[in-house]
Amino acid sequence: QVQLVESGGGLVQAGGSLRLSCAASGSIFSINAMGWYRQAPGKQRELVARFTSGGSTDYADSVKGRFTISRGNAKNTVYLQMNSLKPEDTAVYYCNALGVVGRQGIGDYWGQGTQVTVSS
Repeated sequence: QVQLVESGGGLVQAGGSLRLSCAASGSIFSINAMGWYRQAPGKQRELVARFTSGGSTDYADSVKGRFTISRGNAKNTVYLQMNSLKPEDTAVYYCNALGVVGRQGIGDYWGQGTQVTVSS
C-alpha cells in the first residue's frame, strides 16, 4: 500500500516561513513526478510547485520567488520551503505523486493534507 505522509504545516505570521515535507512509503519501484498542491476554502485545488517527469520544476506564478521545491536524498521525499508567507497562502497543502510504479501496479496518490495558516 502506497502512502504519502505530509508534515510541517502550522500557523505563522505574514512574512514568516514554513517547510513542508512529504515522504512516499510502501513498495515503490519508481515515481514519475511529485509535487505540492493547495486548496483554500471555497476554491479549487491548485498547483503550487512540482517536479516534472523530466526533472524540471513548475511553480504557480503566485509563489515564484518565495517557495522552493526540493528533493531529499531519498527520491521518494519532497520538500516545500515557503518564505515570505502571505495570508492568501492559507490553505490545506497536499502532496501528490504521479505514475507511482509499485508492487500493486501504477497509480497516482495524494497525501492527507496539512493545514497552513498565515495570519496578517
